Amino acid sequence: MKVGGQAVIDGVLMMGKKIVVAVRKHSGEIEVRELGIPGVSQKWMRIPFIRGFISLYYSLYFGMKALNLSAEISTDEKMKKSESFFSILIAVVLAVGLFIVFPAYLTKWLGFKDNEFLFSLVDGLIRLGLFLSYVFFISLFEDVKSVFRYHGAEHKAVHTYEHNEELTVENARKYSTIHPRCGTNFVMIFLIIAILVHSLYGLLGVTMLGRIIFRIFAIPVVAGISYELLRLFDKYPKIRFLALPGMILQKLTTAEPDDSQLEVALVSLRHAIGVVDTAVVFDNNELKEKNQQTEPDIYEQPEFLG
Repeated sequence: MKVGGQAVIDGVLMMGKKIVVAVRKHSGEIEVRELGIPGVSQKWMRIPFIRGFISLYYSLYFGMKALNLSAEISTDEKMKKSESFFSILIAVVLAVGLFIVFPAYLTKWLGFKDNEFLFSLVDGLIRLGLFLSYVFFISLFEDVKSVFRYHGAEHKAVHTYEHNEELTVENARKYSTIHPRCGTNFVMIFLIIAILVHSLYGLLGVTMLGRIIFRIFAIPVVAGISYELLRLFDKYPKIRFLALPGMILQKLTTAEPDDSQLEVALVSLRHAIGVVDTAVVFDNNELKEKNQQTEPDIYEQPEFLG
């Protein structure tokens, strides 16, 4: 069984048999919440390219849900549904504007509008540059550095599980904060594949507005191809060097966690795979009830970007 995860505020989301988020409270206790169970059957996750977009959707959906929940637990403040909705809406609008609309018009302004391959290449390089600059900029903030440490803790926990070792802090310490199935690798592959896919639009004779629309609607296609490549890099270590750009970028998006952060990641993983940690204090009774439910089919997916 593959497991995936994502770093959140003062905690880690893990997805296995169950989808669980564990957060370190100000009191020092680890609060565990179950967000749901994977709702996609194995038969869908056996279909190449389709499973990539499904995984991306689930990653974003539960990632945002876990992020909002971790913020509430960490700050002891309940977030209104309207605040959550508008924050997601603003994030989507900014992402489309910054990484799709702005690069396209900047590329046109630079004079690369006649050759579709050159347009896509320059457009893709601008998007890649913006992404790297964005990651570097947010890494300067202390709160984000903490998230990156939890990202490293998540990877160490997954490495421990994949090496069939007992999920303890002592065992997890020795493993790397870098993982070949990390969402950072997925993003880097996505940006590169997008250049190739977008270069085909020239065959359709699209306008500037058409380029932007096609870039948005091509996201499932690019995500599907990128996911399959990510699986190949994970399955065949000999070709893993092709994922080197994403592995290098993980040096920026992950950091060495302390034992306290490792503990949170391991607690989250134990609950995600169905091994209940009796040392954890549960603040919600629903989790205990849900743990007794019949276990669903499990699907595979890449790890979330922390």
